[in-house]
Amino acid sequence: MSHYLLTGAAGFIGSRVARCLLDTGHTVVGMDNLNDAYDARLKQWRLSSLIDSSNFEFVFGDIRQGGDIDRICRGGKSFDAIINLAARAGVRQSVDDPWVYQETNVTGTLNLLEACRKHEITKFVLASTSSLYGTRNQIPYREDADTNCPLSPYAASKKAAEALCYSYHHLHKIDVSILRYFTVYGPAGRPDMSVFRFVKCITENIPITVYGDGKQSRDFTYVDDIARGTVLAIQPAGFEVFNLGSDQPFQLRELIAKIEKRVGRKARVKSKPRHPADVLATWADVTKARKQLGWRASVHGDEGISRTVDWYLDNRTWACQISFGRL
Repeated sequence: MSHYLLTGAAGFIGSRVARCLLDTGHTVVGMDNLNDAYDARLKQWRLSSLIDSSNFEFVFGDIRQGGDIDRICRGGKSFDAIINLAARAGVRQSVDDPWVYQETNVTGTLNLLEACRKHEITKFVLASTSSLYGTRNQIPYREDADTNCPLSPYAASKKAAEALCYSYHHLHKIDVSILRYFTVYGPAGRPDMSVFRFVKCITENIPITVYGDGKQSRDFTYVDDIARGTVLAIQPAGFEVFNLGSDQPFQLRELIAKIEKRVGRKARVKSKPRHPADVLATWADVTKARKQLGWRASVHGDEGISRTVDWYLDNRTWACQISFGRL
């Protein structure tokens, strides 16, 4: 049994990673500042599935504050790893407020790496993003692609976090796994992302907004697959970057059609110009994750969308009230 510090524990991915670790007998200290980046009711719902576990401890804290992290690391049993899933995410939002992305994704990561150094925690896992890849990269994207020209402050902040991880690996021999997630979706997902928005809007007969012509494609990856890959990445790696994606991308208009079929209602679509920070396509080459982690996605397309719609319908009395936040 191992003991982990998991940041972003109330988050979409973080809560599922916590559940995976708890179900396999590990103990987890989950840290989160429960910020207002989106509707906190989702975060409370996710936490409610964890707090009754005797192996889970929730601690309110902010990775931007080094003192918060030090207090946790000094508070008891030493950690076998820090898993950093606390982040500000979202491409368009980062254009409007780049400073909070710098503070959380860069300074926050630095504070956690410093905690690894000071408290002799030898393993660090960083959640990164497929947004690092852009128009200059061939698809499917490989981990060794040139990611030096990020298209958004969000991607730039994650690029900086990855660079810090390498520095601490080189200088302090911290074992690091970096995970580039590809368009994660599933039950209780982020409300600013397309899947949650489209499920709610189509179900409630609210017009949906599509940026561009709907032909842009994404490597939609189900959250449980992402959580399983994250847990596998805790194993010793030296310093490695792994793509975690479904390897089966489909277009936005196909996503809408899948949701329409499951909900039983046609979408009302409004079109807006494509945002310059958006890429036309994402597609993960997952050869490395398959070979080194023994991981590949198992939930695809129709099944994942069906599970997501079913969750929304089961929780509709309160989920229908969730606001989308800044899009």
